[in-house]
Amino acid sequence: MNPCLPPLATTPRPSWRAPALSCDCHFHIFGPYDRFPLDAGRHYDPQVATIADYQRMADALGIERMVIVQPSVYGTQNEVSLDAAEQFGLDRARVVVVIDDSFDDAALKRLHARGTRGVRFNAVSGNGTPLEHLEALARRIAPLGWHLQLYAEGHQLPELAPRLATLPVPVVVDHMGGVKTAEGLNGAGFKALLKMLESPQCWVKISGYRISAGPPFADVAPFARALLDAAPDRAVWGTDWPHPSLQHWMPEDGHLLDLLGQWAPSDAERRRVLVENPARLYGF
Repeated sequence: MNPCLPPLATTPRPSWRAPALSCDCHFHIFGPYDRFPLDAGRHYDPQVATIADYQRMADALGIERMVIVQPSVYGTQNEVSLDAAEQFGLDRARVVVVIDDSFDDAALKRLHARGTRGVRFNAVSGNGTPLEHLEALARRIAPLGWHLQLYAEGHQLPELAPRLATLPVPVVVDHMGGVKTAEGLNGAGFKALLKMLESPQCWVKISGYRISAGPPFADVAPFARALLDAAPDRAVWGTDWPHPSLQHWMPEDGHLLDLLGQWAPSDAERRRVLVENPARLYGF
């Protein structure tokens, strides 16, 4: 496996500062590897990216709340993410974990007590919970008030959408549905995502550089705007720090926040995406 690029050592400050209690709804922690070794089933080799590294970046942007998402390179060994939430403080941190049917109800309650509010299904990087378990796990997490988070590629959404619509929990779609901007706003995947967002149970993360043809990510703007118009009260934002699996270029997180400022130019809309919507979804 080829090693990934490390996160940038310094974070240029954005042209505007996130409002108080802003939440980064999607990032990962990797390492230290002597405490949290990577899973043998992983598909990429990330660089170490510590809690302290993340906090420096978050401080530059004005981020005060955070959601750690369990990455595929750790499989169902969620301790790295749970430990991070506890170090950040459960008054301002939440976790989205990866589980399988070996987690009994008592284990789920322990995860809840440690800040877990969602379960991630990864249909892109693998090494996680098979999609065949969607319905069964959704029924089990529903009593806890959790949501299901889906990382898929755009071409998978038309087929998955009918199944997701039947689930008894909210569904949060990662990375703007994993569509590609080259396919256009009328691409089948993006149209399926917009249709999904007609349901009050569907949310979307508008962390969008992964759908782009590349920096400076100007091609993402019409997609982001369409999603913000479709679900103004169910759109959240994340950095995706430390931008795992990238090998050729590395985003500047200050620039990513500037992009959000362009997509959501009003103070009210920025506060909705960064503060109000995350507070409802993650229970802050």
